[in-house]
Amino acid sequence: MKQFPLKIVTPDGLRYEDMAQELIVRTTSGDVGILAGHINCVAPLGMGRATILTDAGKRFGACIGGMVSVLDGKVTLLATSFEWADQIDVERAEESESRARTVLDDKNASDTDIRLAEARLKRALVRKSVAASYKER
Repeated sequence: MKQFPLKIVTPDGLRYEDMAQELIVRTTSGDVGILAGHINCVAPLGMGRATILTDAGKRFGACIGGMVSVLDGKVTLLATSFEWADQIDVERAEESESRARTVLDDKNASDTDIRLAEARLKRALVRKSVAASYKER
């Protein structure tokens, strides 16, 4: 299978820079698959699992927000947050989920608190799901 250069960058630094055969990532419009020869494009990222296929096999990551761009065959994933599945702290994600559910169950929570808790809950569930997919391998 043909390969393309892939770079994954977050505000905290470089997470990946190597060749890849395929990238599947969640955009705000749904999942997008990128192969070598993909047309130039830019898309905003949602929250979900990123799958990277290389000669060494598949790797999974929790990708939260940002953008993906394809320019002249080079792919850059600029994520607000990106964690490899094997590095996700599941206990921390469960604690975040619990705190979010507590706010969502609070009848006196403000609209702002509810929106923030919904986002926290979704991030926690994505992280737990990606971590679980790694353990299933």
